Amino acid sequence: MEIVNASYLISSPSIASCPKPDRPEYAFIGRSNVGKSSLLNMLCNQEHLAKTSGSPGKTQLINHFSILSSTRKEGENVTKNNSMEWYMVDLPGYGFAKVSQNQRKQWEKMIEDYIRKRETLGVLFVLIDGRHEPQQVDLAFVDKLGDWGVPFALVFTKADKSTQREVSANVKSFLAEMRKRWEFLPPHFVTSAIKKTGRRALLEYISECNKSYKESQAG
Repeated sequence: MEIVNASYLISSPSIASCPKPDRPEYAFIGRSNVGKSSLLNMLCNQEHLAKTSGSPGKTQLINHFSILSSTRKEGENVTKNNSMEWYMVDLPGYGFAKVSQNQRKQWEKMIEDYIRKRETLGVLFVLIDGRHEPQQVDLAFVDKLGDWGVPFALVFTKADKSTQREVSANVKSFLAEMRKRWEFLPPHFVTSAIKKTGRRALLEYISECNKSYKESQAG
């Protein structure tokens, strides 16, 4: 699958303000400063699609991006049969920056409402900083998703910032911690926005999810 076009659509303060749920969407969430915007830009091959910042907590709304992707073969044109429209969604982090208690509660409600009630949310991609050993805040968040029954996948970021051995050890440790409470583990990907590691695997996974969505709609 290739992304033919990607453009910013809207930022919403609540699920009620989100675009009409008429296509599949894939949301990305993680602790502040996990490299979420860089990952989204890498996936779409656009350097400035999602705003990156060195200051944690810049994403404060539900940000929708309109995506047109295609599974066309080399030399083929983009047609209705080989293309798909979907949403990519950038969510605020769950390891919040320094904000007021009231602001934090508003964010938590907004995020939970979206994750639990958005009917066209196909998969929630949970971003984990691959440079670090398992963090309790990440483990607690994925456990909460399990309680809610939300389908998700893990994306380990910043693989270029540490050695391959360190990242592999951190990924292995995180999955080992999950196995203590989980019978089945979600899909996981190791990525680098700089080296574009994991890009193809992530896009193919989304492509398979889009295919399943199409089939469900046809049925």
